[in-house]
Amino acid sequence: MISTISKEAFGTLPDGQTADLYTLTNANGMTVNITNYGGIITKITAPDKKGEYADVVLGFDSLAPYVSGHPFFGALVGRYGNRIAKGKFKLSGKEYNLAINNGPNSLHGGKVGFDKVIWKTTEVNKDSIVGLELEYTSKDMEEGYPGNLTVKVVYTLANDNSLSIEYTATTDKETVLNLTNHSYFNLSGLKHDILGHEVTILADSIVPVDTTLIPTGKLRAVEGTPFDFRKPKVVGAGIDKTEDEQIKNGGGYDHCWVLNRTEKGLIKFATVKDPESGRIMEAFTTEPAVQFYTGNFLDGKLTGKNATFSKRFGLCLETQHYPDSPNQPQFPTTTLKPGETYHTTTKYKFSAE
Repeated sequence: MISTISKEAFGTLPDGQTADLYTLTNANGMTVNITNYGGIITKITAPDKKGEYADVVLGFDSLAPYVSGHPFFGALVGRYGNRIAKGKFKLSGKEYNLAINNGPNSLHGGKVGFDKVIWKTTEVNKDSIVGLELEYTSKDMEEGYPGNLTVKVVYTLANDNSLSIEYTATTDKETVLNLTNHSYFNLSGLKHDILGHEVTILADSIVPVDTTLIPTGKLRAVEGTPFDFRKPKVVGAGIDKTEDEQIKNGGGYDHCWVLNRTEKGLIKFATVKDPESGRIMEAFTTEPAVQFYTGNFLDGKLTGKNATFSKRFGLCLETQHYPDSPNQPQFPTTTLKPGETYHTTTKYKFSAE
C-alpha cells in the first residue's frame, strides 16, 4: 500500500458554509479522519494485538452533532486551551475581557473558538508521509483576544503509525496563546470505558486547582497521591478517592501535569495501554505540560459510532501550557509578541502487544 489522502463532503453549516472530511491512510492501512470544521479529528483507527483495526477516538460520523454541541471531541482548541480565571487578563497594563462559558471562567477560546470555524486546507502527500495543513486567521479582538493571529496546524500521518500535530502562529499585536487538540482516546475500540486503561505520565507534579478548576498558583508533588502515574497505573485505581481534595475538585482527573523535562524538543511523556486489546499509545510533545482529563463530565446523553459516551468513556492528553497562565506570572509565559513565532509539536504513536 501507499499513503493516500482523500476528500469528501461532510455537511453544511447553518450559515451555508460547507465542511469537508479528509481521510489520511498510511501504508499499513491506518486511517485518520479530519474535518476542516474546527480542525476536528473525527476518527483514528489503530491495530490491536491481532492486527485488527478499530476506531480509538470519540466523535461522530456526521457534521450535525458537532455543530449542535459536544465536549470538544477531537477539536483544535484556541486561542487559549483550558481555563482563564473570570475571563480576564492584562497585557502591558491593559485589561481584556473574554466570554464566560465555564462556571465563572473562560474555557477553550470562548463561545466561538477555533473548534467552531472553517479552516483553509492544503493536502500534503510526499515521501511516504500524508497530511493535512489547516490555516486560520483570528481577527483582532475575536472572542476578546488582541491581535490579528495567523495560525497554521499540520496533521501528519507517518508509516510508523504516528500522528503528529504541528502548531505555528504569529501575531501583529501582543496576545496570549495556548493551542491544543482535545481528542478523547479509548483504546478498547469504543467497547468499554477507560477505567481499565493503564497510564504512565512522566511528571513529578501537578498544577492544583480550586473548586472552579483555576490553579491555586503553586505546584503539588504527585508522590503519595492518586496523581502519581510515574509508573504504569490503572486509571480507575485512584479516580474516585474524593478524600483527596484535588480529586474532589476535578470530579476525578482533570488536571495539568508538569512534565519532567531535562532537554528542549520533543520528549515522550506518556504511555496509555488497554490490556484487553493490547493497543498502546505513546505520546510525545515539545510543550511543558499536559491536561489529563478522564471524561468526568460525559453523561451518556451523546452517542455516536454505535457507542454511548457515558462517564469516563474517553481520556484526553491535551498538551499545553498551564491553565490561567496570563494571570499567574510565576508560570511559564503564554504571551506571544509581534516578531515572535509560536511553534509546538505533539505526536501520538500507536502500536500493540
